[in-house]
Amino acid sequence: MEIEVRWATLDDAPDLAVVLCEMAVHYRQPELPFEVALAKARGWLASESPAYPHFALAHAGGEVAGLASVAIAHPGVDLERLLFLKDLFVRNGARNSGTGQALIRFLAQHCLAGGIGRIDLTTENWNEGALRFYDRLGAERHDQKIFLRFGSDALAALAGEEER
Repeated sequence: MEIEVRWATLDDAPDLAVVLCEMAVHYRQPELPFEVALAKARGWLASESPAYPHFALAHAGGEVAGLASVAIAHPGVDLERLLFLKDLFVRNGARNSGTGQALIRFLAQHCLAGGIGRIDLTTENWNEGALRFYDRLGAERHDQKIFLRFGSDALAALAGEEER
């Protein structure tokens, strides 16, 4: 089956919402109501810059098969832009069909065409399938950095707001 990958547009909001709902379950989050996901997807896609799209969607057989959520970061010490792959998700029915590889290939082509020097990503340490997938594609594991997060309480404190 042919897999088509392209940058999502506002018209793709329903497909993006379908994948977001499945992602919530996969990542052990509470079930996400479709209407909530659809409203978020519409908002995000309506505000995207054509120069820096955020969602690539894969379709196979007329159905949405997966997504890649990305951000472009400007140069660091090496003066190369990078594409940060926040999420790569393939729906259950499309796993082991080449969808994940098609999404990564699409992103690699985008990087090469746009002078972006690398793709960086993280994955959960419990996600053995993802780790095997990235290893198979040739991703290098780097352990010189530690993943950190400022959550909502920390953001409020840093911004000088009262605790919520």
